[in-house]
Formats: sequence, structure tokens, C-alpha cells
Amino acid sequence: MAEQCTVRRIVERNIELLALKPSRGHLTCTTRARLADGLRCEIEEGPWRLAADLPAKVGGEDTAPTPGVLGRAALAGCLTIGIAHWAARLEVPIGSLEVEVEADFDARGELGVGHGIAPGYSEVRYVVSIESPAPRHELDRLLDTAERHSPYLDVFGRAIPLRGARRLNGEGA
Repeated sequence: MAEQCTVRRIVERNIELLALKPSRGHLTCTTRARLADGLRCEIEEGPWRLAADLPAKVGGEDTAPTPGVLGRAALAGCLTIGIAHWAARLEVPIGSLEVEVEADFDARGELGVGHGIAPGYSEVRYVVSIESPAPRHELDRLLDTAERHSPYLDVFGRAIPLRGARRLNGEGA
């Protein structure tokens, strides 16, 4: 595991680079998912290979986490890494760190059962657990800063433009 001072140096170097060349901060990432067998899909981005499936009770084969698990994992992982980054930058020692994410939803929404039931989450909650010798005010400052700069808290908490395109039978944009 990288030491806090190493993480801090790397982050400071990246901040300097982006201050000198802001355009280097404008990025686009592309992830692809392809249907494999049944409802299982193979997901790839760069060198990373993941999979998603559904439980057998809803038509899948339980061979991989559901997309919901992956989405909640993205939020939990992003928060955990972000807090660790900011702890290094703010020099707040951390003994242990854990983030738990819960999401409520009504399964009728994605199945089209019932009128006006949203297919997504009705509420998402998270709990951050930290063990640290730092005083409470430093931990509160750390969490306030990390939460303010968390990409996935932003994704989950703010409406963002979403555009879809269709390529049907090899045609379209």
C-alpha cells in the first residue's frame, strides 16, 4: 500500500501539471458491455475486464455481480479512495477506513409493473467508518473536503446530461 507521503507527492504533482496545462484534465473514458450468455454481460475498459449478471430468480445465472452491485461498489470505492487521497493531502492519519453503501428501490419499476414507479433508486445512503488518532474536527474537515470533491457523490447526487444513440442493424449514430 502506498504511504500517505507518496500519495500526497503524486497528487501534488498532478495538481501542478493541471494548473500549468488545464486541458490535460479534460478526459473521456469509454466502457463497453457485450451480452454473452443469457443475461450475463462482459464489460471492458482498457485493460480491465469485468462481468455483470442477474440472480437466477430474475432470469440470470448468478455468475457475476449485478449492475446494481457494480454501481454501489463504484460509489463506495470512489468515496474510500477519495477519503484516503484527501487524508494524505491534509496529513490526517488513518488507521482503518470503510464505506458502506445502501440503496432502496422498488423492483416493480424496472419490470414495468405499476404506474409511475421509478426503475432506479429511491434513496442512497452511505456510512463512513474511520479509525484515526486525529481529533474530531480534523476528521470532519477531511470528510467534508473528500465528499465535496467526490466524483461519484456528484454523479449520484446531481442531474447530469445523458445522451443516448442507437445503432440498429449496423446503421445509425
